[in-house]
Amino acid sequence: MKLNDTSSLLAFLKSRKSASAKAMGGPGPNAVHLTEILSMAARVPDHGKLTPWRFVTFQGDARAQVGALFANRWAELNPSHGGDVLRFQADLFMRAPLVVAVVSTASPHEKIPVWEQQMSAAAVCFNMELAAISLGFDVQWQSDWVAYDVGAKAAMDLKGGEQVAGLIYIGKSTIALEDRPRPDVTKFTTHWGA
Repeated sequence: MKLNDTSSLLAFLKSRKSASAKAMGGPGPNAVHLTEILSMAARVPDHGKLTPWRFVTFQGDARAQVGALFANRWAELNPSHGGDVLRFQADLFMRAPLVVAVVSTASPHEKIPVWEQQMSAAAVCFNMELAAISLGFDVQWQSDWVAYDVGAKAAMDLKGGEQVAGLIYIGKSTIALEDRPRPDVTKFTTHWGA
């Protein structure tokens, strides 16, 4: 769904669904799309204008190259696992034409708590989803073991103290997007006051 005006934004928000990275194909964003997606993603609340996040993109051969590093790391951690499992790990980023790691660079600050900086990175992830969908792509926001493992994070060029806020898979779904049951907001909303 492409968003062309304000009224379509309301319709979109009422029907937004995630794609499955396992069922994603091409085409993916070109260089112009990518710049637009990242620019829109960065338009989030950012107390103190710290920009407490950054992006690492994986496209083309870079997906297989980092995948080989993931498979090697998996083999280190799980030496009893065989070829099929290692191939699966090597292909993690091959699921979509573009994977963007949104990296939280939050650090202690005299006025802005780390938690606020991390929430800004989470907002970037969701804004990136919305931006990609507005350009006609399908998206899934994931994490995975590579978001938490020291060796895998180093393979993705993360530095000490940085965290993966999300792995954003962007492409075109090869299957129809399915909705899931949504929560009844009245069950977890409290109206404070007399």
